[in-house]
Amino acid sequence: MKINLCSVIAASLLIFWIQLAEAETETEADQAEAGQKLPAVTVTGERIGSFNSDFVQVGTFRDMAPIDVPQTSNVITREVLDAQATTGIFGALRNTAGVTRSQLNGSTYDNIAIRGILVENRSNYRLNGSLPIINLIDIPMENKERVEVLKGASSLYYGFVPPSGIVNLVTKRASKDPVSNVSLMVNMYGGANSHIDLGRRFGSEQQFGARINLLAGREDIGIRNFSGHRALVSGAFDWRVTDKLSLKLDVEHYRKEVSEQAAIRAPAAINGVITLPPVPDARRNLAGEWQKYDAEATNLLLRADYAISDNWGLLFEIGRAETRRDRNFSQFQDYNLVTGAGTLRTFFNRGQNWDNQNIRTEVFGRFPGQFITHEVSVGFTGNERRQNPRTSSTFDTAQNLYNPIDIAHQSPTTPFSANRSKITDLGVYISDRILIGSKLQIMLGARGSFYKSVAKTTHYKADRINPSLSLMYKPIPNVSMYASYIEGVEESGQAPANRANNGEILAPAVSKQKEVGVKALVAQGILLQVAYFDIKRASTTVDAANRFVLNGMAQYSGFELSASGEVTKQLSLIGSALFMESEQLNKANAETFGKIPDNTPKRTASLFAEYRPTSIPGLALSSGVYYVGRRPVNSANQAFVDDYAILSLGARYTTRIAGKRATVQAVVDNVTNSNYWSTAGNGLLGVGAPVMFKIVSRVEF
Repeated sequence: MKINLCSVIAASLLIFWIQLAEAETETEADQAEAGQKLPAVTVTGERIGSFNSDFVQVGTFRDMAPIDVPQTSNVITREVLDAQATTGIFGALRNTAGVTRSQLNGSTYDNIAIRGILVENRSNYRLNGSLPIINLIDIPMENKERVEVLKGASSLYYGFVPPSGIVNLVTKRASKDPVSNVSLMVNMYGGANSHIDLGRRFGSEQQFGARINLLAGREDIGIRNFSGHRALVSGAFDWRVTDKLSLKLDVEHYRKEVSEQAAIRAPAAINGVITLPPVPDARRNLAGEWQKYDAEATNLLLRADYAISDNWGLLFEIGRAETRRDRNFSQFQDYNLVTGAGTLRTFFNRGQNWDNQNIRTEVFGRFPGQFITHEVSVGFTGNERRQNPRTSSTFDTAQNLYNPIDIAHQSPTTPFSANRSKITDLGVYISDRILIGSKLQIMLGARGSFYKSVAKTTHYKADRINPSLSLMYKPIPNVSMYASYIEGVEESGQAPANRANNGEILAPAVSKQKEVGVKALVAQGILLQVAYFDIKRASTTVDAANRFVLNGMAQYSGFELSASGEVTKQLSLIGSALFMESEQLNKANAETFGKIPDNTPKRTASLFAEYRPTSIPGLALSSGVYYVGRRPVNSANQAFVDDYAILSLGARYTTRIAGKRATVQAVVDNVTNSNYWSTAGNGLLGVGAPVMFKIVSRVEF
């Protein structure tokens, strides 16, 4: 049973932690009797309370300072996640430029686009820089230390992925300081979850580490006909076997079962123009509470690092990600704009599954020189992705946009049909970072890829060699200027559930990216980034037969700005902005040529700041604003959803109660309770969430 699996894993992790704790107690007692001291342990980590990061851990830029990365990158640190009381992936990524929701409004999980390009749910989300996890269920943030976003093409390290960017989720790990945290979050609608975070290092030389996170809660987000729950069990373990060999194991299992809010389909065009309905009440749900989205995911990742010498190392990683779901997805369509009368169509999906298996081995090291140093990585990756998005019948029932009625419970009426597919993505890569003196850096890279996609009606093969080149100049240590050219390869997309070719994977294609930028560290540690990018990639559209198909090329170019870190010891901020132009370049399709790709804004911006007054120690006050510009609802630009801005406010107070560090926090999102279209794309519209007030209490034992 699903719940039993979660319970077994939780019990096993707790037993493991208790046994290690007992072993630590015995070891410390023995050493105390012998008058011995534990040897010092050096652990790399974030500065306490920092909105900025000292390093990134994504792709070939592993553990590199952000100022030395010749590509736009953003890091949302644990301090930012805590300050915003964020529990989901969109809540984290809204702090970076160009991020929007696509197709779904987030009541179940988030389809996310960056710079108007979808972040592919099966390949672009990575655990600890490696394992491709499957974003078809809300990825919990409670066991994550940071979220990294590497914008643009990333095929050198990750193979066939769209040039939207890589979202890397880094798990919490045990540090030299013990962690024993218990927290409770409740919201104004009755939603609540409890969270336990335990971390320890053990052994005579602190060679063992364990970090365990357990979470369970009831979901309620303020919309009608909604109920559900979610749970998380995770463990991050490490073992320094010898001075040369270390092992890391990550395991996480999470589940979410909630009612899925109905999507709203854009009306048909009349004389080339779509007239959109008024934005519905944010709390309205046109679906029934029984129309559940029930999904669970299990991710396993094992990594071994071996130091060959002082300058060379070897890593080996193997992992697997599995996601299963049952779904009753519904969309409201064919409605009268005056009366609101229309049809709610429900798609039944049962026993859907997605499996990713990933392996990587890499040799990396340095050829030091007096004036020129080479930092080289040579590696192999193998990724196999299998899926079976099984579908069944649909059913239609009357519904009204303005005066919703209750939807009677229905069940599938026909057997489920399989739509299995398998993708094999193999690659060999080499990169060389050449450091010339203290000011000049050149990065050269190339990847040879073999790709094969096999489905019921389509078979694709591709063999490509794609180059990567960048040049960086640092006139002074805290300022860098760079230019880069990267070629990527991608799968072009997969037909969604409401299209006639549901589940079909489109042909692979090549994307090309040029970027120039400047980065600087200022003030108390603020990282400033300004970049100009130009991306060309395959475009998609929906044809007259309601098929999701390729549609020539599209171009995305513009400026991106960001700032993150500490202005003073009292004031921290993270902000971003995007100014972009995009167009479809297919002259053969007059309906879309020169038009903006669907769901792509020209402008986005975000700013979140926290102030800690010296007059009241322990108090922190925060505020954030998140802006998304107007976006076309389809590739023919027959209508646009309006721009919107969301305001958030927060306060947290940290003190000591009975000698224990305790924090109480209050956060309000969408303070003005605005109604707005939060998402577009694939002909679907979604309404933003209503005002949300939540309280978090945390005690550190």
